[in-house]
Amino acid sequence: MCELLAMSANVPTDIRFSFKGLAVRGGEVGPHRDGFGIVFYHGKGLQEFRDVDASCDSPVARLVEDLPIRSKAVIAHVRQANAGAVNLENTHPFHRELFGRHFTFAHNGQLPGVKKLPLGRFKPVGTTDSEHAFCYLLDQLDLSRLPSVASVGRIFSRVAEKLSKLGVCNLVLTDGRAIYCWRTTKLVWITRRAPFGAARLQDADMTVDFAQLTTPNDVVTVVATDPLTDNEEWSEVPERQVKILVDGEWK
Repeated sequence: MCELLAMSANVPTDIRFSFKGLAVRGGEVGPHRDGFGIVFYHGKGLQEFRDVDASCDSPVARLVEDLPIRSKAVIAHVRQANAGAVNLENTHPFHRELFGRHFTFAHNGQLPGVKKLPLGRFKPVGTTDSEHAFCYLLDQLDLSRLPSVASVGRIFSRVAEKLSKLGVCNLVLTDGRAIYCWRTTKLVWITRRAPFGAARLQDADMTVDFAQLTTPNDVVTVVATDPLTDNEEWSEVPERQVKILVDGEWK
């Protein structure tokens, strides 16, 4: 299986602490050695980094950990390949343009039979079941011609329910305005707001005092496959319910 990471915030926020917690699971303390990717949103634009090497060893991952990139919406993924070769085209997250926005998608799980779902104008570049599922979702969104956050959420929910009948289906999707989450097995979240405290990574020797890095008005929600810290209380995303984050808050 793979591991997911997403962040939604009300102000541009540095995700390096959480990304470090994910990156060590990419081959150092976890089996996810088959590449990684991370996408940062800046308005309608995005900034992307990916590599086929394990994130624990990748110079690209070290670059991400060193760059103070701030964003209000981020999705990242470390891969353990079970469908499709280990190459860049099969590395999550995947993104495409729709409604004049970049949609970005990452999946944890296996979806046997998903390639029987018919596709329209969106076609996979790689060979994963995940990218086929993403293209199917985009085709359903394209049919709606209703690009509001609420309408995207409704269609995302309908498609995610259909995909969940095929197998394990933990999903994160964003268009830069909102992050849409879906869980069938494993997906947790934590919201940090004032009064901020210190957080300690579970799998790396790193602690950050967020009180020194934030303002009283900041709100940041992090979503991950498993808790990244061991001194904070994480909650599960409700099973088989679409949950939407906007500016760090659940809507």
